[in-house]
Amino acid sequence: MADHALEQTVIDASPARCYAVAADVEAYPEWAPDIKAVTVVERDDEQRPTLVAFRAAAMGHSTSYTLRYDYSGAPGRLAWVLEAGDIARKLDGYYDFAEVDADPSRTDVRYELLVELVFPLPVFVKRRAELKIIHTALRDLKRRVEAVQTASGDPA
Repeated sequence: MADHALEQTVIDASPARCYAVAADVEAYPEWAPDIKAVTVVERDDEQRPTLVAFRAAAMGHSTSYTLRYDYSGAPGRLAWVLEAGDIARKLDGYYDFAEVDADPSRTDVRYELLVELVFPLPVFVKRRAELKIIHTALRDLKRRVEAVQTASGDPA
């Protein structure tokens, strides 16, 4: 049975900037502490990564998985599904990006993830891992987007 995580936050940047940072999967090791390596296996006609292999820290060990990215909802949604993984059967999710109250400089970011591991874990261990994933997915994304925005001097 898959576990479900759903969380959202507001980022002080445009939806386009938030989407751009989230879609730049090759830069994840720079701001997502558990992502140790990213290898783009395939790209689409627009040179966006469509099949991406990751190596990440997981519960004191290393895990590898490959995600297939779906850009059909761009720039409002970035979605992915698990193609292969050593400890996961399912690792499917998405980011949704929407303006907050018609303010183009603020974005409501919604993150959803379905996870199913190949082996059972105690509930408290799964919950701890889920919180860590959500922290990276939202809080570290927020930190990265706002830092990139500040560094560029671009208010959007």
